[in-house]
Amino acid sequence: MVPPSQTPTHHNIRRIGRLASMDSSAVYPRPMLNQLPAYQSGKPPVETPGLTPYKLASNENPYAPVPQALDAMAAAVTAQSVQRYPETTYLKLRELIGQIYDVPVDDVTVGAGSLGILTGLVQTFAGTNEDGSQDEVIIPWRSFEAYPIVIRSAGAKDVQVPLAADGTMDLEGMLAAITDRTRMIMLCTPNNPTGTIATTSALRAFIQQVPDNILIAIDAAYLEFVRNDDVDNYLELYREFPNVAVLRTFSKAHGLANMRVGYSIAPPQISLPLKVVVPAFATSSVGVEAAHASLTHLDEVLAHTEKVVSERARVWQAFNDLGYNPPATEANFVWLPLGELSQAFSDACDTQALSVRAFHPEGVRVSIGEVEANDRVIQVATDFAPRLNG
Repeated sequence: MVPPSQTPTHHNIRRIGRLASMDSSAVYPRPMLNQLPAYQSGKPPVETPGLTPYKLASNENPYAPVPQALDAMAAAVTAQSVQRYPETTYLKLRELIGQIYDVPVDDVTVGAGSLGILTGLVQTFAGTNEDGSQDEVIIPWRSFEAYPIVIRSAGAKDVQVPLAADGTMDLEGMLAAITDRTRMIMLCTPNNPTGTIATTSALRAFIQQVPDNILIAIDAAYLEFVRNDDVDNYLELYREFPNVAVLRTFSKAHGLANMRVGYSIAPPQISLPLKVVVPAFATSSVGVEAAHASLTHLDEVLAHTEKVVSERARVWQAFNDLGYNPPATEANFVWLPLGELSQAFSDACDTQALSVRAFHPEGVRVSIGEVEANDRVIQVATDFAPRLNG
């Protein structure tokens, strides 16, 4: 085990790199690591006497998975099953996905969450070329903070296009960012952390203007929480355009975040090379059995999302009435564009045994949680509101 003092922080990586330049026998990481932003996962809530702690920092589902998923997990954990590797193609789950969404089984790729699939897509389609030039991947920003890490780790360059003033993706700006080096475009809808969406019609108009040789990955991790009539499951776009991949996950609406199961639906020119790169045994048979059972009982899963959506509307309205000006959200979280007050608001939540996700100095993302947690964060926002006007 590595002692805490030897944990490879960014400072230590730079120090190791300097040592390596003096001693060619030293083991040191690629210089690219100095360019990687640190991924910050949602922190646990601070324990406060007399208060039940709640984590509103990681967009987790406050409701348990459907009982059938839990039963499937229990049944899958046997001495014989855990000592053996899972079936590496995850055919049973892929067949169910194909049946439910009416897509060919071979177009479905299963991995370790949608992030595992995204990582595989970038590694497959973008990187550093033989002449040393970098492929470019266009992303909205701010968006899912893993995007730059995954892209830069693959040797490619992320091209960040700022969001529009209302927190939506600037699709016109993304079109303008396309160059002859562009290999891939990431579209996050609903966008994390703002919760805003791009409608199916808007994406269709966008994709029609993108060259066919550029992969368009639609990250739809929060799709089950969307209630906008002009958003389907984005599979119409996959059927219409040969360069579109749609990414989904069982971590959010299905409440299976710990199981790490996600998938993509993409045409053969994308899915076949992707399957070469995605690691074998990327996820466990326990997780896959849970995902299969959950998807089999999708009506119950969606009933849980109705509870989240109802609470989302209540929390969003409270924030809006208090003057926080949150953008319209279709996810299981609300974005507060607090700017320089972001960390102070997060600290105020800490004192009330609530953890939220501060992106200082831009804003704060508040996940929708249990009713008591939502009540408490509204009270924190009420007490904090006088600071909004200086």
